[in-house]
Amino acid sequence: MSRRTRSRPPVAVAILAAVAIAFFVIPLAGLLQRAPWSELVDDLSDPVVRDALRLSLVCSLGATALAFVLGLPLAWVLARTELPGRRFVRALVLLPMVLPPVVGGVALLLAFGRRGLVGQYLDDWFGVRLPFTTWGAILAEAFVAMPFFVIVVEAGIRSLDRRYEEAAATLGARGFTTFRRVVLPLIAPSLVAGAALTWARALGEFGATILFAGNLQGKTQTMPLAIFVELQTNLGGAIALSLVLLAVSIVVLVSLRDRWFPA
Repeated sequence: MSRRTRSRPPVAVAILAAVAIAFFVIPLAGLLQRAPWSELVDDLSDPVVRDALRLSLVCSLGATALAFVLGLPLAWVLARTELPGRRFVRALVLLPMVLPPVVGGVALLLAFGRRGLVGQYLDDWFGVRLPFTTWGAILAEAFVAMPFFVIVVEAGIRSLDRRYEEAAATLGARGFTTFRRVVLPLIAPSLVAGAALTWARALGEFGATILFAGNLQGKTQTMPLAIFVELQTNLGGAIALSLVLLAVSIVVLVSLRDRWFPA
């Protein structure tokens, strides 16, 4: 009797749960139903769509690489050191996850613009101008997506059994050798999961990118930005790009199902 009670939720709960499921399913069904399947290849062959696909791949991979290079040391510091103000630093790192992307774009523009807090020196001393460039799009995507990498990798480092590192130290391994030969292999699943989430988030970034890098075809117009433009002139192209992003999201979720939804 108790097992039957646990397996059957109250009617009101079941109805609300069904409404919630429909809330997620109906928009996706609408997208799939309106998709011009017979013209999908032609839509994806459009020059605007091809440029957006190429730029999205370049920028999202660049943002993921930047997140890896900067996020891994940061995750290690947050997980293993008694850094003064560590909680504040962690909150600062995670802020872009809840900050409206448009606000992030404004902040990046005021920081790295030609007359920004740091951008003015980059321009005057090195002639580097980030706004409205491909590098600017990479920077905007990394700003929004890096927290996903940091939080996943930090959790992976925290879950490590330190006895492995202590054993390596007793065998004469130095700090970097222990990190490279012991820690990195043990946190490899976290690195892969963090990189996948970061890449997927960077691939779908819109607000910070359009404000900081603009919407220039062949230069900064990634898939979300191209969808915004194509929706006004070419519905088929917008749907085709939307299907690409939908497929990527599904692949990422399926590949990480064992991590987020263990049996």
